[in-house]
Amino acid sequence: MARINLLPWREELRKQKQQEFGVTAISSVVIAGLIVLLVHLHVDGLINDQNQRNAYLESEIEILDKRIGRIRKLEKMKDNLLARMNVIQELQGSRPESVHLMDELVRTLPEGVHLNTFQQKNKALAMTGIAESNARVSDYMREIDSSDWITGPRLDVIKTREAKRRRIANFTLRGSQKTRKPTDDSVKAAP
Repeated sequence: MARINLLPWREELRKQKQQEFGVTAISSVVIAGLIVLLVHLHVDGLINDQNQRNAYLESEIEILDKRIGRIRKLEKMKDNLLARMNVIQELQGSRPESVHLMDELVRTLPEGVHLNTFQQKNKALAMTGIAESNARVSDYMREIDSSDWITGPRLDVIKTREAKRRRIANFTLRGSQKTRKPTDDSVKAAP
């Protein structure tokens, strides 16, 4: 039988397979590297796009915050103006009431009673004065009770003292102003 040496052929085949394996391994690594690079670039692009969107949204939010701040300032100004207008309207509406109130103070004051001070806070009234007697103070309270413009007389203090052989009563009264529309009769009766 003839002896054939197959070692060089096997060795060449082994070298060829090793080269093919090396080329395949290197190409796989290069392709995997390219895929990783492409995925990285794609993700990086997505991140950059999202960062740009976020920056745009933040700039728009700042603009809207400034506008909201201006709107709040305008609303405050509007509320202040409305409050001022309401005060002015109330003052305009209560102007005749003050005249009627002063007129009513004079009308209800009986003889022998003199007012020293008169104070008004909103609708609350406070009067201090001097009367010839306690009965005159009672008359004054009855007159106030029957008044069209003053109501609810309450006696806070009454002190009686002697002055020049006469009794004098110092008093403090409280009441409140009635809110009402003047009639034609009360307008005609006012001087």
